[in-house]
Parts: sequence; C-alpha cells; structure tokens
Amino acid sequence: MLGGSAVRGCVAVDDSLVLLLLLPPATGVNLCATMSVFMKICCFVVNALCLPFHILKALGLYNAYKRVFPFCVHQISVKYNKQMYDKKKELFRKVSDFSRPGGQLTILEIGCGSGTNFEFYPPGCRVICTDPNPNFQKYLDKNMSVNDHLVYDRFLVASGEDLSSVADGSVDAVVCTLVLCSVNSIEQTLQETRRILRPGGAFFFIEHVVGEESTWTHFLQHVFQPVMNYFGDGCEINRQTWKQVEAAGFSEVFLRHIQAPFFILIRPHIIGYAVK
Repeated sequence: MLGGSAVRGCVAVDDSLVLLLLLPPATGVNLCATMSVFMKICCFVVNALCLPFHILKALGLYNAYKRVFPFCVHQISVKYNKQMYDKKKELFRKVSDFSRPGGQLTILEIGCGSGTNFEFYPPGCRVICTDPNPNFQKYLDKNMSVNDHLVYDRFLVASGEDLSSVADGSVDAVVCTLVLCSVNSIEQTLQETRRILRPGGAFFFIEHVVGEESTWTHFLQHVFQPVMNYFGDGCEINRQTWKQVEAAGFSEVFLRHIQAPFFILIRPHIIGYAVK
C-alpha cells in the first residue's frame, strides 16, 4: 500500500483516516459497506447541489467560465510552483539528457496554461506550447517575456488528443503537468505523445491522481468530483492515471507516487518520465 498504509480486513488505515484496528473482521466488513453507502448518499447530495451548473452547461452558458479560468489557474499555479519547486527542479533537470547529439533540444508542452513550467527548462531549448484554451495567451506572453532563456517556437490552440499539426518524431521531450486529469482521453493523448516523440525521446509528467481506497482522500475525491469538474474545467480528481501511463507502450517508465503539499483533494500525485 502507498504511504505506509496498514490493512485490517478490508479497511486501510493511513494518516488521513483513523480507524480502530482491533475491530473484528465482520465489523470491518460492515464498516466498509456502511462507508460505501454513505459515499453514495454524499455523492447524490453534491450532484443535486450542482444542478444549477448542470443547467448552465446544458444551456451553453458555462463556456463563459473558460474566459475566467486562465486567471484562476495562473493564481493557483504561482502558489503550486512554490510548493512543488524542489520536485519540479529535480524532474526537469533530466530533460537536457534527451537532447539530440549536437542539436537543439525541442520541448512540446501539452496544456501549457500560463507557462509556469518555463523557468525549469534548460537554457536555449526550443519550446512549442499547446493548449485548447486560447484565453491563456495573455498570461503565456507574460511568462515568455520573463523566461527569455528559451526560444519559443509557436503557440498551438490544440488538445492533447489531437496534435496533428506536429510532425511524427519531431520533438525530444513532451511535458504534461496537471493536464491528464482533464483530457477527454488519456489513452489518445499518450498515443499522440508517443507519435511526436523521436525514438529515445521522453515524456515528463506531474499529475494528481485518486487516493488509496478506504481513505478520507479517496472518499472526498469521489464526493466532490462534480464540483471539481466544473470549477476545474473538466478536471477529474479520481483518475488512476498511472495505469494508462504504464500501459501506453513506452520502453521505460520511471514513476513514483508522492503526497504533494497541497489541499487534500489533489494531494496524491504521480511524478516521473517515460522513454519512447
């Protein structure tokens, strides 16, 4: 179990969920069943409270939030970068290892957002930015001007599932942070990633994922999923993203689970890189 969880019957115990280890096995089973029913009830209540958002989306009025979303992401990303600085620095230090011999390192970032990863990229590399939301452009331009140690190729308004304007095997590294939670298809995004990577290139990722079963994190993630989906522009906080990464067909996958210093719903993370 991740995070040093202990198991008694079917009940996992970690720092986020304190349960009695001395319960008889039958009691543990009953507790699991009770928690499952309680979760379903809470999910129903939260879904009912989200009814106004469901209606706005059905009427096509929710799209107005997409113009505000980049501002929210930019504010959160600044704080996230500070809290994850050491982890990001350690990960992206490896990017330069995948430069072509005697050539310029080319990085494509899926879901670049406001460009908060730019400060971690090695000097002189060429960066191709992609994001399905064109409203990030203002914040992206600002980060480009601040991080003038990079060469910016272009900004493509494109989703991770469709990078058809990028040639096969044309980039050395693909970066994706806090994006696979909101793509329509993780599998298709990873297929596109492998297609545009040159042989021997690498995919770098940092993603929040679902917590361990029978923990408060797991419980709260499922209950508040509808809320995060709306305010996170399609974010799904209960995905097991590591499974898709491991099954995507990379020759090597270097992945580890961590607990990020952030609020409980997005605390469980995976971080690492995969080689084509």
